[in-house]
Amino acid sequence: MLNELHQGHPGITRMKSLARSYIWWPGMDNDLELTVINCYSCQENRKLPAEAPLHPWEYPSHPWSRIHIDFAGPFMNKSFLIMVDAYSKWIDIHVMNSTTSEATIAKLEQTFATHGLCDLIISDNGAAFTSKEFADYVKSNGIEHRTSAPWHPASNGCAERAVQSFKEGMKKIKEGTVQEKLNRFLFNYRITPQTTTGLAPSELLMKRKLKSRLDLVFPNIEKRVQERQQKQKHYHDKKSVNRQINVGQGVFAGRSYKTIRTTFISY
Repeated sequence: MLNELHQGHPGITRMKSLARSYIWWPGMDNDLELTVINCYSCQENRKLPAEAPLHPWEYPSHPWSRIHIDFAGPFMNKSFLIMVDAYSKWIDIHVMNSTTSEATIAKLEQTFATHGLCDLIISDNGAAFTSKEFADYVKSNGIEHRTSAPWHPASNGCAERAVQSFKEGMKKIKEGTVQEKLNRFLFNYRITPQTTTGLAPSELLMKRKLKSRLDLVFPNIEKRVQERQQKQKHYHDKKSVNRQINVGQGVFAGRSYKTIRTTFISY
């Protein structure tokens, strides 16, 4: 169970949140902490604490209203486009063959085909985001675009943190191709409750928890009830007789009161 909860190496806080949404046992928090502390990949890629608190963006009123985007790479010999929903913390990541405006727009359209258009995009001042082509695209789709302050990437902190989580998570996954590692990282990230919201990104964006192997911990209650009912019916029907009663046939109607005799009713 500890190994299953530690898939994706989410860190101590997120791992505890994930575990509490499925199971509990005495001393669970200590076991989870020791799992992370004793994980070589987690310790090797552990980040240093921030030097100073950041001024947060205003929290959006609904999902997919404001998204933060940024490039990560070259990383693992590839470039990646990171998109983060500020409301749910849902992450979409695309492997990029090119980081031009045209290629970026193509990936945005691919994402918008699933989630719909957003209201606001936050990015840095990279060439792909400041070109006329990109400006025309967001304007034609009614999307506001703001760029972070020059030489101050922390003003796009939501994307920066996503890039950092992505790189750390990918490094911790030792087996598989880049795409296989990416799939595993995204799945585990999306089902893990976030520190800021207390819920998994999938719950806030999709209004449901994504099914995972951790759900096998819980039996399917509906299925168990149905199986038990069928079993009871099977044993009951062994002793029962399906009797035919014709119209006009006399029957005895018994009452539960012992002081009242059984009455014969004739039709």
